[in-house]
Amino acid sequence: MATETLSQNDIDRLLGGGARLTPHAVANSDVQVYDWRRPHRVSKDRLRTLEAMYERLVKGLEAWLVSRVRGQMEVRLQSVEQFSFGEFTLSLPMPCTSFIFDIVGTGQKGVIDIGPEFSTYLIERLFGGEGNSSALTRTLTPIERMAVRSVADRAAALLQEIWQDHVPMDINITGFESSPEILQIVNREDPVLVANVEFTTGNVSSLLLICLPFSVLDKFFSSDGGKRTAALNTSDAEREITRQRSEAALRASRVPLTARLPEFQLTMREIAQLAVGSVMPTGLPKDARVIVRAGVQERFIGHPGRVAGNLAVRILDAVPGTSPSPDSRTSA
Repeated sequence: MATETLSQNDIDRLLGGGARLTPHAVANSDVQVYDWRRPHRVSKDRLRTLEAMYERLVKGLEAWLVSRVRGQMEVRLQSVEQFSFGEFTLSLPMPCTSFIFDIVGTGQKGVIDIGPEFSTYLIERLFGGEGNSSALTRTLTPIERMAVRSVADRAAALLQEIWQDHVPMDINITGFESSPEILQIVNREDPVLVANVEFTTGNVSSLLLICLPFSVLDKFFSSDGGKRTAALNTSDAEREITRQRSEAALRASRVPLTARLPEFQLTMREIAQLAVGSVMPTGLPKDARVIVRAGVQERFIGHPGRVAGNLAVRILDAVPGTSPSPDSRTSA
C-alpha cells in the first residue's frame, strides 16, 4: 500500500479538528492574551514616560562611553518591557556578565547585564586594543570584571538619576554573577521592568539590559492623575489660599548669602609667610566690586562697606543673566 506524507495542516486538522491559528490570524483578530497571574501593568501613557526617561539614560551613557573608549559608538534604546524574572534570566547568555545592585533601604535588588560582545569590546579598548576580537565565551577574570564594571557603575548612576523625580533610589553595585541559573533577585514568577539598550560600533553589536523589580516601582505604576484632577477642580478662592501659603513658606525660607572678592594672586613666598593675624595684600582697590551668591548661584554685584559697625554689602546690580526683583538695590 502506498504511503502519503501528511502536511502540517493535515496533522493540525487531525489533532485539533480545525484550521491552524497562525500569528497573522491572531494579529487580525480582536483576541488579546491576558495572563491573570501576571497582569500587564505598563499602560501606553506609562510606557511613553518610561521611554522618555530611559532615552535620557541612553544619551548620557553614550556621551560617557565615547569619551572612555575614544571611538565612534551608537547607543539607542530598543525597548522598555515587562517580563517575569524567569523570562529575563532565560534571555541571558551563558556565561553572562551580570552586575547585581542593591536598592538601599528597600531590601530589593536589580541587575545590569552587559552582553558578551560589548564586554569583549570594552576590555579590548580599555586595555589598548582595537576592539575587533570575537566575543569571549568564558567567565571574565577579576581584572576584566573591574574594567567592565565602570560601565555598570555609570549606568547605575544614570538609572538613579532618571528615577529621582518618580521613585527616588540609592543604588549601589554589590555583586557579580556569570551564571543565569544562579542569578536570583526576586522569585522567577515576579514581574520585572527590563530596558534593552543596544550598542553598535563597527561590526560589534550588543545589548545592555537593566532589570528592576516591579515591587520597587509600585509608587510609579499605582499613581494616577487623581491629585492633578483634584487640583484643577478646586475653586479660585481655594487656589488663591494655596498660592498664598506656598508664597509665605517660600518667603520664610532662609538662603545663605556670601560675598566674594574678585580673584587676586599671591606669590608662594607671601603664602608661606601667612600666619594668624597677618594682613593679606590683595592689590585690589578699596571700592572693588564683590559678587554676592545666594546659595551656590551668583546673583548680584555689590560694594562692601559697614553699617552700624557691621560688615555689609550694598547691592548695585544683578549678575548678567539673572532677573532681580524691583527692590534689589538695598543694603545687606
